[in-house]
Amino acid sequence: MPTTTRATIILALPALFLVCDPTPDPPPTADPYARGYTDDDFPRVQELAPGVYSYEQLRSAGEERFTTVSMFVITDEGVLVADGQGSPAETRRLVGTIATVTDQPVTHVIVCSDHGDHTAGNSEFPATARFYAHPTSHAVLQRAADNPDRPTTAPPVIVPTHLVETSETLHLGNREIRLLFLGRAHTGGDLVVHLPAEKILFMSEAYMNRVFPAMRSAYPSEWVAMIEAAQALDVDIFVPGHGFVDSPEVLAEELEIYRQALVQVIEEATRLHAAGLTVEQAIEQADFGDLETWSLRSSQAPRAIGRVFKELNGELPPV
Repeated sequence: MPTTTRATIILALPALFLVCDPTPDPPPTADPYARGYTDDDFPRVQELAPGVYSYEQLRSAGEERFTTVSMFVITDEGVLVADGQGSPAETRRLVGTIATVTDQPVTHVIVCSDHGDHTAGNSEFPATARFYAHPTSHAVLQRAADNPDRPTTAPPVIVPTHLVETSETLHLGNREIRLLFLGRAHTGGDLVVHLPAEKILFMSEAYMNRVFPAMRSAYPSEWVAMIEAAQALDVDIFVPGHGFVDSPEVLAEELEIYRQALVQVIEEATRLHAAGLTVEQAIEQADFGDLETWSLRSSQAPRAIGRVFKELNGELPPV
């Protein structure tokens, strides 16, 4: 592990996790290699508060690598996991990591994003665990499970049985854990996990630290409003669903930068739409300024333009 002047140490049994950035002042990027990391430095685990951990594991999108983030909360009545990982193997690794920190089993799994990079390994959680989701995400996963063309080699789809329309408060041990729907954002069924005592908010894919806004199933303008609702909460640590889990101060600053990035994408697509361009023409002419250097720009910008055009045309599903 690279040395640095800034580190978070996590005591676990039997391992000692040492989490650090390769430089004292890491660059603002989601690219692990630009930060000086290697694949062997992952998964990256940090203790955000006593018994509350973030878990970052690398995933690939084309030739790019970036992190998918989960969070787990240890209580006297079991472990709550916010978002799994993108394959059975990676979720097994997550469950195995949790087992090095606590003897408590995983009892609650929150589907904050229904996308496969957060749900495809959910069958690796204990069969006795309770799965929670927003009704929109529940419907997405139910359709996937019922799809007659789904390959027989694909991992089973776990369809949540506990639905959260607006909010639900769980009391596990001495912890209060709030499951909130603050509005449609990246998926339309975006849940967040709020720990009010610890002032932590896991935002899943509604917040992607330095990753170009991915909008294939998003609600662009509502996404901006959702982030503003999150910023209005009494929170010290905003945990992203992709990108690095940095210091609380940096995460809050980057969340505002991400909100501004969403606005920037919407404004550029709106400008091109008003000029009468087709989606294809807009994709060719779009200029996103500083966002051009963000991870996944090449793959996600065309989708974002198309999605904003759909919103402007009134073609997105109503609330």
